Formats: sequence, structure tokens, C-alpha cells
Amino acid sequence: MRCTWPALALLAAGPALAADRPPNVVLIVADDMGYADAGCYGSEIQTPNLDRLAGQGIRLTQFYNTGRCCPSRASLLTGLYPHQAGVGHMIDDYAKRIRANADSPAYDDHLSKDATTIAEALRPAGYRTLMTGKWHLGRRPEEWPVNRGFDRSFVCIDGAMNYFGHDPKGRPAPLKLDDQAFIPPEQGFYSTDAFTDHAIEFVEEARTRSQPFFLYLAFNAPHWPLQALTQDIENYRGKYAAGWQAIRKARHAKQIELGLFPADSPIAPMDRGATEPWNQLSDAQRAEWGLRMAVYAAQVDRMDRNIGRLLDALARLNIDDNTLVMFISDNGGAAEDPNRSEPGAQTGTRNSFVGYARPWATVSNTPLRLHKSTVHEGGISAPCIIRWPAVIKPDRHNTLVSTPAHLIDLMPTCLDIAKANPPARPLEGVSLAPLLRKDESPAPRLLFWEHEGNRAVRDGKWKLVQHFGTPWELYDLDADRTESHDLSAQNPQLVETLKQHYDTWARRCGVLPWENLSATRPSR
Repeated sequence: MRCTWPALALLAAGPALAADRPPNVVLIVADDMGYADAGCYGSEIQTPNLDRLAGQGIRLTQFYNTGRCCPSRASLLTGLYPHQAGVGHMIDDYAKRIRANADSPAYDDHLSKDATTIAEALRPAGYRTLMTGKWHLGRRPEEWPVNRGFDRSFVCIDGAMNYFGHDPKGRPAPLKLDDQAFIPPEQGFYSTDAFTDHAIEFVEEARTRSQPFFLYLAFNAPHWPLQALTQDIENYRGKYAAGWQAIRKARHAKQIELGLFPADSPIAPMDRGATEPWNQLSDAQRAEWGLRMAVYAAQVDRMDRNIGRLLDALARLNIDDNTLVMFISDNGGAAEDPNRSEPGAQTGTRNSFVGYARPWATVSNTPLRLHKSTVHEGGISAPCIIRWPAVIKPDRHNTLVSTPAHLIDLMPTCLDIAKANPPARPLEGVSLAPLLRKDESPAPRLLFWEHEGNRAVRDGKWKLVQHFGTPWELYDLDADRTESHDLSAQNPQLVETLKQHYDTWARRCGVLPWENLSATRPSR
């Protein structure tokens, strides 16, 4: 049996935590933030605090999510593939028909009770378990975080919300504080700030209880609707007047400079529907498109500043040295535009409800191919920054790690470093603790994806991928991360082998053929 950690009097121990004491864990998740949206991954957006994390830790260049909101959250919290955790598709009302057609526990409207969460596994090991931000894993009270292992929680239950707390009709956002509804104030509320306020409060509370803690801070930023504080928008107004093609090229150049991609690396073609030349748009169109990206940048900027507030709190509490901090995103940039604004609403305000659509999503995912909901690299590649001062020493700071890793690895990593007992159900991921402690990569393994019939399997450098309704494609990701040169025709036997691996995995995990679930082909 693995040992657990009793709640000892840590406060009396002084600022330096003993090496044998379990670390605190902070998992920060951005919502719909693309691979290239942080400064340390190539962006022009000001993210000094994420850059600070990278400078004091490591960046993974090939970290993967599952390509969409709630499936990624199910996977990261359970160490399972989404279908195994009951979230094979979306849990929202618009997906009722899909779930009815599936008639399978792999396609439910909430996280499976049979899937143990990180919080449920860490609490018996003496951890205080905390969550703030976006839940999106079940609406019924018994499905809220407070009933899935979290001691404290301040969350948006749904998948999106008005950042200012109330919609134009005065209806409050679906916020819950532990097991009670929370009605935000009508003025002075902004979700990114509020989620951080409660995160810091919960951490301080855990500190006074002399417990190590696990904090899951799941921002709703920068997911649509594009809504930001006026002063934040002003900092980026006019910054995107050059247009999406120019910004994307500038990001790619910076990525090469940072060492994220080789000097001769190509850039994937602009996404379908995002190829219209900027100079052929009208002045009004350019102004609106530029404003949308300015608001998006303002959302990322505000999130970064709040991450800085949290990091400063850890330092003030003298616990930053033995706190593992991980930052990731749940999927690539979203080629979506809900376009449900009130008539005449200015983009970025409480009354607006738009996204930044395909053109800017392509910029967010620079230089990778496609976007959220797909399983090409632009849909499933996430920034991943890890800092743990007690373990990741200065000689490894600001280093790039090319080892492929996945959301399914987060739970086994947390259990490993906390010396907590694993759940009875076998986990799919592997612990990344050896990578952090000794720079030892996990043993070679296969990774899999499926969402809305978009399918993929990765084995070493090889990735077999299929967008629903199109043929399988094969890529050598060591040489072609942008998936520009399909090698399937030259390697038919490898294609068949990888397809067999995929089929075996799909049967084991309860993946159903998308054509049986929906007659509607998802947009590309």
C-alpha cells in the first residue's frame, strides 16, 4: 500500500518545506487557447507570467489534449480516454440526439461515476482538493465538483458564460459556490478575476489547515464570447491591423527563433474559409476583424495577469518551491462564431456574443493544421508549461522537451508525486514524474483520439489521422509536424497496422462509428 500524508503542522515548519513532504499541485487550464497564443510559444500577446513559468521550468512541445472542451476535462481529471469516462461526445443539450443514437455509457451527459477523479484519489492521501473555473462535466447537483471529490469549488457549471456575470437580459451566469448557487454582483464582476480570487482564497484556507493541496483552476478564458474589460482591449486596439496572414507569419518566425520549430519548417495552409486576403476586405470589415482579435488578446492578457497573482500568492505563502504548477489548454483555437449578440452591441462588451472564427483560430494554432474539434495537430496540440522549483533545477530552466505527452498522463503524475493510491480501474496514462525529476521520457506507447468521427493514432514519429468523410492520412511528425506531406500511399502496410491498432482501441474504449450517431457531417 502507498502511504498517505497526515495533516501535520506545516506552518510551524517555516518557509522551506522538507523534501519528503508531498508537493502541492496547481493545474491551470485555459479554454480554447491555441498552441501559439502565449509569448513563450510565439505570440505577440503579452504573457509575462506564463513566460516566467517557462523561464523557471520546462515547456513541452508535443503535449496533447483531446480536441474539445468537456472530453478534455473528463480525460485530464480521470486519466482515461473520454469515452471511458462517459464523455465520448459533448454533454450539452444540443448533443442529445447524438447521445440518444449512441445509447451507450460511453456517450453520457455527465462524467461517469465509475471514473475516479484526481480529487477523489488525492483526498484520502490527505490533500485539500480545490477547484475554480469551468466545470462542464454535469449539471445535476450530484454531478457538481463538490460531489466529485472537491472540498471547495467555485465554478461555472456550463461550457460558456457571460464574463461579466449577467447576460443582457439580467440572467446570472450558472455559478456555484460549493453546493450553493452563486449570484454575482451586477457590476464589478469579471469571471477571470473572480475565479482567481477564489483560487487564492482556497489556497490560503488550505495553508491554514496545514494540508497539501490540489488546485484545479480552469479558466473560461479565452473561450467565446469575446468579452473583455475596456482598458484591456485598448492595450491591443490596432495591433492586428496588418491582418491574419501577417500576424501568423510573424508568430511562425518567432517560433523558429525560440527553437520550437526548425528554421526550414513549413507553415500549414490557412484553414478553409480563412484565406481571403486582408487587403481585399473593406475598411469596416478590417476594423471589426481587428477588434475581435484585440478582444481575444485582451482575454489572454487578463488571464496571464491573474496567473501572476496566483504565483505571487504561492510565493507570499512560502510554498512556491514545493508546488508543482502545470499550465495547459483544453483544445486548439476555436473556428467558431456563435454570433448571438444583441442588436448594435459593440464587440467585447457584455451585450456582444461572438467568436473570432476560422481566420484568427488559424493564427492561434500557428503553424499547425486545422483547429478545435479536429484531431489534426492544430486541434489537439496544447502549450504545456511545468514549473516545480524543488525538482526542476536551474540547469533545466527554460528548456524545450519534445517528448509526446497527453492529458491522460496528468492523473498518474499527480498520484505518483503525492504517493496516493491509484483507483481500482487501470489508468490509460503514465506518470511524467520521471521526466520532471530525471529528464527520463516514458517508454514508447501508442496514443489515440476520436471526436465526431475525426480519428487518429500516434506511434512514435508516425501519426495516422482521418478527418471524418475523408481518407486516412499518414505523417512523419519528426519531419512534418504541420502535416503537409501525406505518406500513406508510400506506406500501405504501416497504414493498415496503425488502423488495426486504432480499431482495437476503439472497441476497447466504446467508441462508436460517427456515421451511426449523426447523419450530419461536421464542418471542417
